[in-house]
Amino acid sequence: MPQLASSAVPATFDADERLRWVERIAHLMDSQFRLPGTRFRFGLDPLLGLVPIVGDLSTTVVSIALLLTMLRHGASGAIVVRMALNILIDTVLGGIPLIGNVFDFAYKSNERNVALLRRHYAEGRHPGSGKGLVALLLLAFLVVAGLVAWGSVALLHGVWLHFEAHPLLSK
Repeated sequence: MPQLASSAVPATFDADERLRWVERIAHLMDSQFRLPGTRFRFGLDPLLGLVPIVGDLSTTVVSIALLLTMLRHGASGAIVVRMALNILIDTVLGGIPLIGNVFDFAYKSNERNVALLRRHYAEGRHPGSGKGLVALLLLAFLVVAGLVAWGSVALLHGVWLHFEAHPLLSK
């Protein structure tokens, strides 16, 4: 008699290699290294955050990739929203020069998200899906990014017009 296919979502968090991979990457990004002589841990996230723009962008991309993996493996809509908020907080505050670098060492969004998913699995609510909410969040993100881009162009245009009308060096 043929075997029935098992559920796409494993019964426990540790039973799925991809979720263990998410946990390993989150550990690498947030607390892989320990400051000698202390219990203070940090990962690649704050180190990459020292590189302006590119570093913060790369850590955000890794966090979003982890979020999408967790979404495909049973994170419910409410959990996905909380995870996305963790990433948003980390991205926005981590992008502030100097203050953001200190913040990146303390706020470990990837490990927070893994803990949320572990708790979600422990409660047995992992078969849910947050695809609709993620689509809405992505749409909102695109709208905000578009507004920021438009505002930046408008600001640069205004500055350009100001300096064109009032040159710094007069002949």
